Amino acid sequence: MEDSDDALVAADLTENEEAAFVDSRPREVVINKNEQGYGFNVRGQVASGGTLKPIDGQLYAPMQHISAVLEEGPADRAGIKVGDRILEVNGVSAEGLTHKEVVDMIRHAGDELKLVLISVKQQEAQMLEKEVERQHHASRDYFEKRSLPITIPDTRQEEKEGEKYTVFNVYLAGKYLTSRRYSEFVTLDQKLKEEFSEFSFPKLPGKWPFALSETKLDARRRSLESYLDKVCAACVIMEGETMTEFLEVDKAQETVKKENNLDVELKVLLANRSTISVSVKKDSTTASVYKAIVNKIGLAKENWKFFALFQLMAHDFERKLQPSEFPHRIYIKNYSSTTQTCLTLKKWLFTLTQEVVASEDEVAQNLFYWQAVEDIRKGRINPGSQLKQLQVLQQGHNKKLQFLDMARALPDYCSITFPHAACDARKQGHVITSVNFNHLKLQACDEEGVAQDQDHTFAWEAIKSWEADIEENAFVFQYARGEKLKWIRIYSEYYKYLVDCVDRVMDEIKWKDKAPVIPAAASSMRNGGRVTSDEKKAERKANTSIAANKKKPSTVPLTNGGDDDDL
Repeated sequence: MEDSDDALVAADLTENEEAAFVDSRPREVVINKNEQGYGFNVRGQVASGGTLKPIDGQLYAPMQHISAVLEEGPADRAGIKVGDRILEVNGVSAEGLTHKEVVDMIRHAGDELKLVLISVKQQEAQMLEKEVERQHHASRDYFEKRSLPITIPDTRQEEKEGEKYTVFNVYLAGKYLTSRRYSEFVTLDQKLKEEFSEFSFPKLPGKWPFALSETKLDARRRSLESYLDKVCAACVIMEGETMTEFLEVDKAQETVKKENNLDVELKVLLANRSTISVSVKKDSTTASVYKAIVNKIGLAKENWKFFALFQLMAHDFERKLQPSEFPHRIYIKNYSSTTQTCLTLKKWLFTLTQEVVASEDEVAQNLFYWQAVEDIRKGRINPGSQLKQLQVLQQGHNKKLQFLDMARALPDYCSITFPHAACDARKQGHVITSVNFNHLKLQACDEEGVAQDQDHTFAWEAIKSWEADIEENAFVFQYARGEKLKWIRIYSEYYKYLVDCVDRVMDEIKWKDKAPVIPAAASSMRNGGRVTSDEKKAERKANTSIAANKKKPSTVPLTNGGDDDDL
């Protein structure tokens, strides 16, 4: 009967009334998390409690609300709208809760999130928003931050009314937003400083009276990118009208999009020093390029997650590309007649048991084998007294699995060692950071990177939280020392990659319980039934179990909650 009454009411609505009609009855939605999260922002009161207010005649305590929805994201596909009030999170009432409490409930929901929402009329939403805005301005929280993939990967020349000038192309999560002149950045900086006078803004690159050389132009591009990265990380600024207008999508740049949709050829280096070429779109992100590579080499789909696309850096180091980066731009920018490419496919795995299972795929086995050969050749893995035996196996026919068995027993196998960097735990000198499945290690060294007789190893169960500090370009982690918690900052240009490594290890620790135990006897079948001492070592190492450590949210030390979160 209720359904028929609703139908009669809807039928009697005029066209204008129908447009304004909002069904304010609580409704449940289910959101399935993807690699970008849930795809919505939450905003609302910082304090708990509050005065009951009516929504469609029903009294409710203050609720957090949806302040932004990512287009085509999980929340958008679930039918969530900006302005929706959050009544329940996974069956728990969210009425009267603080912003931090609701955000923490959502962040701990896992891959599936159930919300009970109430939609409100636009006029009612605006009234509620004004009240939140008053609270918001009364206590702005600049410490509530989130890392946004906002980049300025390139520039282009434009001409208008006879004037030639350079514009900087701004992208968010790999999607083109707008192009701005340097003078527009200066105007933005002035407006933001007036609106957010309490915020400590980074310095804009200075004005240059002469024509910029290619080197100086690229330096300005990187400085402006760093400026946007740090300013937009503050939720209160990013959500403000001034920044929103500045980043408004430039619909006049359809020609740029068409250019970026062109097919290009990329060369990628494999571990055996051969290269392959893949055809991709010019504006393809890392994920799209990686998919093209693994499809071309025939890697089994279940093993895709064990490899990744890297950039060749100085000092024989490789940096894992972020998902939102543009490999073609990196490829062109680093093009040199002396090197074939700056892109390479490498293993992205710390767990030996997973590697052993994946090695049943011949393509994966070859990738593991040649990377082990290269890592030993370059000194990343110290073979010690096993060097001659490894060389014999490498030169032998069909000895790849035996070579891998021996290599996997070496101490540095499945480890990533970073270039030396400054660290606040040292008054003088630097540290060399290495990450493997069992621990994070800091090796003392001088400022030239020469190792010293001092190191400290942090088991993963001792590390309580970790984060990228975008303001200081630092990897930050908190560890337990007795009953005390201490912080360490490592000021590395690869701080985001360090966070990726720790995130990855923590994910693999969760895989550990599901991974099969690899007995030495299985490997010994390749040696006529004999279990070698090296295989026993590899088995012990591969099956080492450590306690899983759950990553804590909101880990930057100065964070004290806020009123807008990206989820």
